[in-house]
Amino acid sequence: MTSSLPPAGRVTGLIWDSEQAMLEWSALTGGTSHPATLPVPLGAELAFTCNADRRCVGVWMAGRRLACPMTAPLGPASRSAQCRSCADLARSRSVAADTCLDDPRPFAVYLAHHNAVIKVGITAAERGLSRLLEQGALASAVISTGSLAAARATEHLLTTALGLPERVTTAHKRAARACPPPPAKRAADLAAAAERAQQLTWPAGQTRCQAQVSDHAGRYGLPQAGLHPDAEMLPLTPGSTIAGTVTCRIGTDIYLATPAGLVLVDTRLLTG
Repeated sequence: MTSSLPPAGRVTGLIWDSEQAMLEWSALTGGTSHPATLPVPLGAELAFTCNADRRCVGVWMAGRRLACPMTAPLGPASRSAQCRSCADLARSRSVAADTCLDDPRPFAVYLAHHNAVIKVGITAAERGLSRLLEQGALASAVISTGSLAAARATEHLLTTALGLPERVTTAHKRAARACPPPPAKRAADLAAAAERAQQLTWPAGQTRCQAQVSDHAGRYGLPQAGLHPDAEMLPLTPGSTIAGTVTCRIGTDIYLATPAGLVLVDTRLLTG
């Protein structure tokens, strides 16, 4: 896939770094590489053209991307950027999969607002808001920091005691941004959930903190009236192109204004 990128590169995903949306891409030469990034600001003119194929983007390890040894093909409709082998390797040292429990970094427990649903989750404290922006949360609040084991135990406590989910489906996230509640309502909802959480007896190893709500609508370019796309990008076939003006970037989605109307681009279909 290309998007005004060097011809010898493949898109590896839409990432959020320093609260900015960026398309990440890596070279086709194999081995290890430091992926390059291309900012995706609001108002930018983007054009994506599908090359002859899609290939596994490999595994991210220790700040580098390790190329897939088989350069395994990906189907046009695949929303995963990895083949099964690379996905299994990534999960073998993954905080999300609980296979990296010895990570010494401090971890934060957060609450994320997705309209009618507030979820609980954990993220490495050093990542700041990146994890929340990557998942497309409308607003968020960090409620504690501490060890990874304690963060995971606290997350489980809030799930079982308060019924807060650990995951929210893509369909629900997109529905939430179609009719977002006002910022004041989002802040009040998070404050109320944080207050409920503070009433519980927490596991040792997490330091509670006063919940400070961060609202993310402005960073995304999410209008108060919500997003109502006229069409959604289908899996691309070789030689097909989609182009338009960026009106919003939220989570892993980009919304493009085109002559045919507002188009939702799931960037997971661009990877590889």
